[in-house]
Amino acid sequence: MIIDDFRRTVEGLLGTLTPAKAQQLAKDMMEPGAAKEQVAKTTADLLEWSHANRERWSSFVRREISEQLKTVGVASQSELDALKKRVRDLERAAGKTASGRAKSTKTGQRKRTSKKTTAARKTSTSKSSSGSAPTPAS
Repeated sequence: MIIDDFRRTVEGLLGTLTPAKAQQLAKDMMEPGAAKEQVAKTTADLLEWSHANRERWSSFVRREISEQLKTVGVASQSELDALKKRVRDLERAAGKTASGRAKSTKTGQRKRTSKKTTAARKTSTSKSSSGSAPTPAS
C-alpha cells in the first residue's frame, strides 16, 4: 500500500495533475477524518506544486535542447533570420535579385534583343545571298 501511495504521488507530481487526482491524493495523504478545509488546502498546494514542477521541467528541457543544438552547430531561428536579412541587403547593394541574377533594366533588355536580332539577320542574309538555301515563297 505504501508503494502504491508513493507511485501515485510521484505520478501526480510529475505528470498532469487534475483537481480530482489532487483531491484524492490529498485525502490519501491525510489522516482519516481530516477536516475538509485541510484537504482542500492540501489539494490546492499539490496542484500549485505540480504546475510549478511542470514549468521547471519544461524550462530545463528547453534549455538542455538549446545547449545540445548549439554544441552540434545548429543555427537558431533568430540567427537564420539575421543571415537572410544580411544576404538580402548584400544582394540589393550588388544590384542582384534574390535568385542571384543581375537585375535587368528595360533598356538593357532591348539592347540584348536587338543584338540577337541583328546577328540572326546577318546569318540569314549571308545564307540567302550564297544561293544554296531556298527562299520561302511569299
